[in-house]
Amino acid sequence: MSDFQIGILVLGALVLLGVLLQSWWSARANAPRQADAAAEGGEQDGKTSFTEPVFDDSGFTDFNFSVSAPRRPAIDSLIDTVAAVNLDPMVSAVSGDAAVAAFPGSWRVGSKPFLIEGFNADAQEWETPVPGARYMAFQTAVQLANRAGALNDIEYSEFVVKTQAFADVINATPEFREMRDEVARAKELDHFASQHDAQLGLNLRARHAAWSPGYITQVAAQHGFVPGQLPGRMVLPAPLDGLPPLLALTFDSQAALAEDPAQSAIFDIVFHLDVPQVDRAEQAFERMCQAAQTMAQTMDGIVTDDNGQALPVQALDSISNELQQLYVRLAQRDFPAGSALARRLFS
Repeated sequence: MSDFQIGILVLGALVLLGVLLQSWWSARANAPRQADAAAEGGEQDGKTSFTEPVFDDSGFTDFNFSVSAPRRPAIDSLIDTVAAVNLDPMVSAVSGDAAVAAFPGSWRVGSKPFLIEGFNADAQEWETPVPGARYMAFQTAVQLANRAGALNDIEYSEFVVKTQAFADVINATPEFREMRDEVARAKELDHFASQHDAQLGLNLRARHAAWSPGYITQVAAQHGFVPGQLPGRMVLPAPLDGLPPLLALTFDSQAALAEDPAQSAIFDIVFHLDVPQVDRAEQAFERMCQAAQTMAQTMDGIVTDDNGQALPVQALDSISNELQQLYVRLAQRDFPAGSALARRLFS
């Protein structure tokens, strides 16, 4: 073999080696970033645990009325249409056991929560009836509006039927408000809610290499996020147990459920703030922006809107200013963000 042929073979080998090295380097550079093994193991050992509360349309975590302790009053004429349920004049009180036995099978009227409260003869306050107590009067209510819309004629009629059934069992007489007036009030409240319902989101998009679920979880945990109820969901817990999380962070749930999550490639993370559900004092939007920007630096990402456009600091400041005005309008209507009434209305 001539020197020329040998040179060609060597050159070809070098070219092939270069292609293989470039392919290896490209695969390594673009492989999903992985979590630190030691830190990831610590999370799996259960050092961080959190049970995300589940809220029904009433804004409470516990909607089971067969409880051993009374719940605080929930009915409020600001958000509910209320029916008085008056006892027979010959009856001074009804036992909690009888009231609980008369509870309906479902605590919903259409898309709205249905509530029953009794006036405790000993405590002299309204509460959800419980066995062992005595009640001098009762009241039922259905919520006027929520994110499913305003109370309508059909739902109001169902409310009347459900209340009458409860009253019949305890030998009481209900008093209902005029349906036309209450439905009109529901429409007005729903209009206000639709004009002031803000759910804000920020996207964090990878610039180059993708992220693995473990890597996202590890970085997010450094900012206080913990695993939520669903795969691909993390939350920043509220300071008090039982309240909605301050923020949520979500990514591809299928990637989180993959047989080998470490090989899942994730390019987008979404931060979410349900404004009416979180107290203004928590400064949740500012914390969301800070977390997104800091994680972007750590993860080589960029903060964008839903259309993939980068969000500069000026744009975030503008959103923050508009948000402050929204907080004021909610408070002026007696639905301050994070309050029990706001959580019910915007649910």
